[in-house]
Amino acid sequence: MTKTLILLFHPHLAGSRANRALLDAAATLPGVEFVDMQALYPDGCIDAEAESARLLAADHIVLLFPVHWYSTPPLLKAWQDAVLTRMFYMAAETEGTLLAGKPLLIAATAGNVEAAYAPGGANRFPLRELLLPLEATAHRCTLAWAEPFLVYDARRADAEALDAAGAHYRSRLNRLPAAAAA
Repeated sequence: MTKTLILLFHPHLAGSRANRALLDAAATLPGVEFVDMQALYPDGCIDAEAESARLLAADHIVLLFPVHWYSTPPLLKAWQDAVLTRMFYMAAETEGTLLAGKPLLIAATAGNVEAAYAPGGANRFPLRELLLPLEATAHRCTLAWAEPFLVYDARRADAEALDAAGAHYRSRLNRLPAAAAA
């Protein structure tokens, strides 16, 4: 069975309806492992060895988070620094190269409407462009970049919109490709 690893980086999951809707939708799929990274690492001290092993055991990797000030939450950056530095600079031959070709899906929620993420909008840049550093990271780590899954207007979305987002997310997870040959 294919294993999809969803790493959630949400500093306030209890107050998030959108991220909770996505998690609930993903939980209905077989082979999905979900890890609440904020609950696991409330002090921000990442166990790089354990996280490396978690990545190596997965077939698909999903990073789920709310966009914070045009970027990822701080814990996701700390995770990148600890885990990816270990895997690609300290243990490249024994760990990093083993990730080659595994699909990476970014699933991000944004509080504002999609129109706000346009050249003339309040946020000036498309959300997809704000995620380019993650795409560059995937490229550097030889992960297969999947087009991001984006949810807009997360703060104001009603139950129907959140259900639809969850169904679409579940469908995207089902369509993630197999790992590419290295």
